[in-house]
Amino acid sequence: MELLSEKAITEKLASVSDWTREGKEIRKTLELEDFVHSAGYVVSVALLAEKADHHPDIDIRWNRVTLTLSTHSAGGLTEKDFALAAKIDAL
Repeated sequence: MELLSEKAITEKLASVSDWTREGKEIRKTLELEDFVHSAGYVVSVALLAEKADHHPDIDIRWNRVTLTLSTHSAGGLTEKDFALAAKIDAL
């Protein structure tokens, strides 16, 4: 996959909800009702990620879930990251 230009990253970041850029990654933190809801949400994300063959880093802290996307094999952000972010937003 080809890395996105700075302009493309800025444009694509505006098209996804509550994702922020941190260097070569995009990140989103959600606050859910409790741990059970957090775990259920992560399962939903995992199913999307597996289908897309693109897997986010996931951190669960009781009712908070942080998702981090980057295309490690390309060394930064690609179309694949934003495509999965958009699918995650649709959950």
